[in-house]
Amino acid sequence: MSLHGKRKEIYKYEAPWTVYAMNWSVRPDKRFRLALGSFVEEYNNKVQLVGLDEESSEFICRNTFDHPYPTTKLMWIPDTKGVYPDLLATSGDYLRVWRVGETETRLECLLNNNKNSDFCAPLTSFDWNEVDPNLLGTSSIDTTCTIWGLETGQVLGRVNLVSGHVKTQLIAHDKEVYDIAFSRAGGGRDMFASVGADGSVRMFDLRHLEHSTIIYEDPQHHPLLRLCWNKQDPNYLATMAMDGMEVVILDVRVPCTPVARLNNHRACVNGIAWAPHSSCHICTAADDHQALIWDIQQMPRAIEDPILAYTAEGEINNVQWASTQPDWIAICYNNCLEILRV
Repeated sequence: MSLHGKRKEIYKYEAPWTVYAMNWSVRPDKRFRLALGSFVEEYNNKVQLVGLDEESSEFICRNTFDHPYPTTKLMWIPDTKGVYPDLLATSGDYLRVWRVGETETRLECLLNNNKNSDFCAPLTSFDWNEVDPNLLGTSSIDTTCTIWGLETGQVLGRVNLVSGHVKTQLIAHDKEVYDIAFSRAGGGRDMFASVGADGSVRMFDLRHLEHSTIIYEDPQHHPLLRLCWNKQDPNYLATMAMDGMEVVILDVRVPCTPVARLNNHRACVNGIAWAPHSSCHICTAADDHQALIWDIQQMPRAIEDPILAYTAEGEINNVQWASTQPDWIAICYNNCLEILRV
């Protein structure tokens, strides 16, 4: 990106509402583009698509659309070559897939696997499979995870291009499931893990769903809120407990024993992001206004201190490391998005 010799280290965007969900676009032709979800405690919420304008080096809102309830997560299709339609998925009351056009974004499909009930169990999170972008997995407060298959048809007029069906639904935990993530292990298509209110990390294989493996259980049985796989080494994942100030690094080859604990934060951790290009760097962000980057090379020796720290002007709700631009990290706090050059 040629910002004409005046590249800044930090770019900031102020949204009209508190920002919670956030994700970097991975398409090669849309480099500094992010989707942001509002957190407003009522039915009417918004999603904004923002991009960095190269001339002015300011963020510009390209598109805003309505979303029922706050998005618990949003994610662009993991399409680094730009061969699929320009799709964005969001989770909230349901999983929705949106098609992004130049001027408008429209709903392609709403995925609901509870057809015979008036009530829906809210979705806490989802993940989009990088190896097979026709697979998505959702996690729900009803203790289940659902794996969805997408069909992307040909463009015929304004007929919806994308439809979806349930591939499988499984009871994943004893209580609410808070996060799900596909692993890159074994081909990257069939393995995924989940965390939840029962305090466990569980690993599943789509080819053998009759059993799961418990990789870790929180010693105090605190709910686990997030999990995040290392992008380069599929043996490692990170998780964190609700209201916890530390991030636990796990090795699937050594179940139930953390290989590292990252505990420099002074308030509860809200986000975790592994470096896309390195197996030993991870960023954590918390209510203490800090985003910390850690080098975990010396595991299992204790990791005492982060190698980089950034202090924001508010409690950081979310952190995302750009997979196709590994020198940029995005954080959000209050109504602000900031991207930081690392």
